[in-house]
Amino acid sequence: MLVGMKSTTDTTKHIEGFEDTVKDFWVSRPRRPHQGRKLAGVAAGVGNRYGIDPVVVRVMFVVLTGFGGIGLALYLLGWLVLAEEGDEVSGIEGLLGRGRSSMPKGLALALCVVLVPTWILSFSWSWFDGGTFLGLALAVAGVYLLHRSRGHLRRPVPTGPATESPAGMTTTMSGTDAGVWGQPVSEAPPTWDPLGADPTGWRLVEESTPAPAPRPEPPAPPRRRSKVGFAATGVALAVGGVGAALAAEGVPWFTPAHVVGLVLAVLGTGMVVGSFLGGGRGLVWLAVPLSLTGLALAAVPIEDVGGGFGDLSATPATAEGVLPVYERTAGDVRLDLTRLTGAENVSTTVRNGAGNVAVLVPPDADVWYTCEAGVGNIECLGQRYTGVNPPEIEGKDFGPDGAGGPKITLTAQAGVGNVEVRRG
Repeated sequence: MLVGMKSTTDTTKHIEGFEDTVKDFWVSRPRRPHQGRKLAGVAAGVGNRYGIDPVVVRVMFVVLTGFGGIGLALYLLGWLVLAEEGDEVSGIEGLLGRGRSSMPKGLALALCVVLVPTWILSFSWSWFDGGTFLGLALAVAGVYLLHRSRGHLRRPVPTGPATESPAGMTTTMSGTDAGVWGQPVSEAPPTWDPLGADPTGWRLVEESTPAPAPRPEPPAPPRRRSKVGFAATGVALAVGGVGAALAAEGVPWFTPAHVVGLVLAVLGTGMVVGSFLGGGRGLVWLAVPLSLTGLALAAVPIEDVGGGFGDLSATPATAEGVLPVYERTAGDVRLDLTRLTGAENVSTTVRNGAGNVAVLVPPDADVWYTCEAGVGNIECLGQRYTGVNPPEIEGKDFGPDGAGGPKITLTAQAGVGNVEVRRG
């Protein structure tokens, strides 16, 4: 049973091997504080337990959420298994009747109900293949390394209800010496005296000695200058550059989402290492926007869009010069068809993974069109939609002069970006 905690101690404990580390972590796992929490106090509890800035822990949860949502699942798990200050046991243990917990059983049950599908869904989708497993591995490795390096500091001081010793005798955790039968020494029954005298009469006056002052909690180790942030940034830039180059060359696996995932993995590793080496906090400002970018890329399936990176502009003069497909993985695509004349028939598709699509058609053209976007605005020959996954626009438009002129069949698509089709 996990007992309560009212302060921390600097009692050192030598930890042997992986199994001993895991067991010691469970025994001395963090407590969710009443002060300094933003939601349930999970990040604040982890930060207080290991002497790191809770802001770093919160950012790590946000970054890990980008890895398939595993950060959210881990936070809910911490809410359940980390007891609150002053409680005997955690919420899940209180639900099982193993001790007193201030968490209502209804809340504990609701968290269990939410945790199971969240945990399953986190392994069901990710913009980075195996990203959820990678995020989970980073989280486990980070906690393991933190406990190995700082687990002997700020250990919870056990207090609370009576516990049973290995020999079957009951002892209390309040600090009072206990007798053989579990009663305090001051309350133990008097022993038999062969002289028939009051046993208390034989006690001599003893000079009271003051209780030793409690050992103060050791100060947190001073922060050392660390090159973790610079090293992680350099490696992340190198990985991102190589990944972007391979993506531009059309290597199948290296899509924008995969490159973002690789860079996030490097930054996440740097923050985990820097959390106990005293560096790497500046990586947060790179990881957060990249995580948002990754989530945006995950909103639409742009990995099948080829063409490379960069802007594309084309102005064909004849129907034969119009390509069947104009596409870019990332960048802006602009197609000008205003030079087409007569009764020429053309059919083309303009698509873009991340960026804008703009198509100009002749004023007298008969246009059959289909316009769609995953995230962005659609303005297609007078029809307009905006937002996330806006409705697809399709129809036909013969222009102000009615039927006649070039006949154009057009499909315009954008994963993340705006789609615009208008007459030139």
